Amino acid sequence: MYLRELTQTVGILKGAGGVISGKLEKAGIAAVDALLLHYPRQDKYEDHITRRALDSVFPPAGGAFGGAFSVQSEQNESREVCAVVRVTGISSIYIHKKAVPRILVSDGTAAASLLCFRNSELARSLVPGIPYLLWGNFTYSEKYRTIQSSDFEIEREDAPQEALTKKHFGAILPVYRLTEGLRQWHFRSLIQNALARFGAELENTIPEPLIQKHALMPVPNAIRAIHFPRSFDEQKQARLTLIYEELFYLELAAALKKGGAKPLSPAPDFSPLQKRLLERLPFALTEGQTAALLEINAGLASGQPMARLLQGDVGSGKTLVSFMAALAVIETGAQAALLAPTELLAFQHAQNAASLLEPLGIRAAFLTGNLKNAGRKYLLASLAAGEIDLVIGTHALFSADVAYKNLKFVIIDEQHRFGVAQRQAILDKGANGAEGAEGAQPHLLMMSATPIPRTLAQTVFGAMDVSALKGMPPGRKPVATRAFSSANEDKVYALVRNELKAGRQAYFVYPLIGGGQDEAGLFDEGADETADEGAGRGTMEESGLKDAQGMARRLSEEIFPEYKTALLHSKLEDEEKKRIMEAFRRNEIQILAATSVVEVGVDVPNATCMVVEHAERFGLSALHQLRGRVGRGDAPSTCFLVWTNPPVPIAREADGGKLEIWQKRLKVMLETNDGFVIAEEDLKLRGPGQIAGIEQSGYLALGIANIIRDAAVLEKAREDAFALVAADPRLEAPANGMVAAVLKRAPPFTGPQW
Repeated sequence: MYLRELTQTVGILKGAGGVISGKLEKAGIAAVDALLLHYPRQDKYEDHITRRALDSVFPPAGGAFGGAFSVQSEQNESREVCAVVRVTGISSIYIHKKAVPRILVSDGTAAASLLCFRNSELARSLVPGIPYLLWGNFTYSEKYRTIQSSDFEIEREDAPQEALTKKHFGAILPVYRLTEGLRQWHFRSLIQNALARFGAELENTIPEPLIQKHALMPVPNAIRAIHFPRSFDEQKQARLTLIYEELFYLELAAALKKGGAKPLSPAPDFSPLQKRLLERLPFALTEGQTAALLEINAGLASGQPMARLLQGDVGSGKTLVSFMAALAVIETGAQAALLAPTELLAFQHAQNAASLLEPLGIRAAFLTGNLKNAGRKYLLASLAAGEIDLVIGTHALFSADVAYKNLKFVIIDEQHRFGVAQRQAILDKGANGAEGAEGAQPHLLMMSATPIPRTLAQTVFGAMDVSALKGMPPGRKPVATRAFSSANEDKVYALVRNELKAGRQAYFVYPLIGGGQDEAGLFDEGADETADEGAGRGTMEESGLKDAQGMARRLSEEIFPEYKTALLHSKLEDEEKKRIMEAFRRNEIQILAATSVVEVGVDVPNATCMVVEHAERFGLSALHQLRGRVGRGDAPSTCFLVWTNPPVPIAREADGGKLEIWQKRLKVMLETNDGFVIAEEDLKLRGPGQIAGIEQSGYLALGIANIIRDAAVLEKAREDAFALVAADPRLEAPANGMVAAVLKRAPPFTGPQW
């Protein structure tokens, strides 16, 4: 049987009585398979084999009692010792007026104290002068300048093997995450019993050729070895095997959904309309844009509905690529729709489409929920009649009263701001169109300026292909990034003033609108990227935080009274937002005090300063997006990250301290402008759960694998899974029979929810 078919209750195991079973069930371990899948903590094992002397417990800077002790070293850090010692003395110490036996031992490198809290009789049984095997977790006390342990095992070196085995000498023991009322020995004993009872019946779940290819273990052997390895080499091989198994079946789910499709051959050339637009452009496409467009063209010409993610850094030219892709569909007589998360961004796309595409004869329209009745009625009629080739808008594009004649191409910008149901709603407008075949989905192109590694993106987005657009269009200059404490804000204002005097413009961005309203949920650690930019989150209890409304007044009246300042946030009417942005774009406004509403869709080449106040409140993706609002013209630009002094002293890496999460984010921003590098660092800090807003769905709930840490294994597992399905899409060949049986009898993973 397969491991995940061991659905018997843990109560059938020896040692799992009613009380223990109840505690295990409360911890989510109700069946035997769940118990065996309760893996040890990563690389946490008690090593009762490798010899380590007592002096290894001393801090790195100290070599003996009374030696120099670095204040940066972690005092009371537990260190394992496995040594041969001799008893040098026995005494007692008093703790809360209770005598606790203390055994003094030495291995020739140092002396230590063994405190007998649990076995007061032990001290009487030890004989001074003879060799003992000692294993224990020891700590160094700076106060008493000694090392000691109350968690240890000791046995005569010449004791029978049975006695040594009973106290685990010569063994490697797992260390588990514990729940209330359960100890390490509970898990060790129960898992040993489960392996003894069912281990011989377990079947392998990885095809033998893949085991040989990657030097893995059969899964039943790996299950035993991850819990009770005979060596650390065996433990590492077992861990790799189980990580691979999880990721292999995760990728197999993706491969089966995609039907084992082979990579598309790039289209040999551009379409006629695409060539006409290229001739009109005052610049050439970058290599990245050209490669991405040819990949998209190949998908459009494949005869199957395309589903592709186009990811690229801020300002890499994704919008132009999407417009050109739309041309290939429009010239076949079909319609295209571009969905944007905010009216401000949709309006900018509509303006760009008008200047780029209308001279080619493309009929473009702008549709939002704020369109007046008469204009909306006329636009909807034109859309339904096929008189509009490209419609650009917000959520209104999939409203109930919106119908398309022949929608065949859907572009979703800033895709992470839309849920799965919203994406499907706009696709359904094409599938159920007047001329569309029932159930035939339009081509889908999703765009993201928050890139993630290709294999990870392919896993997260399942059956979608991924195009990574790297490189910047000619003329884009890197933005300098500087960090300042709020105590030095006058320096920031002086630097911004120099730019204003030169005729440039500046953004000042704040996390709050005013009156305690949080613009985008930025006070949830690292969660701002997936929040709806218009969602107010109520009154913040924290004090001393600057807000856009209050600072707009201060910037205008006190700091920069000679320059025009305006306020922009999500609560303003859409027409007012557009009016302000147009005035800012024409340099009638020099300073824009705003919230994260300017994170996307704002393109003002004359703006050279981005000041982000309370930068510690923003996530990496938001900071990078905000930085991308400047550097769009010929002049050098700077992003100022202004952080507020925290209530506790800042730990600095140079002094041996640990950085807070927000400090790590700012450090990344100072070190790189590469959005792909920033995205990877963001994943390390936040984990994979928030990609595409999936944290709350239980998505990617793996047992031992981590798709960020184990990216190299994920790549191999994906190659193997897709190759397997490509060779036998229905998994009916004899060589794949075991995989089919695993999927049929006990699917290990449900796979991504696309």
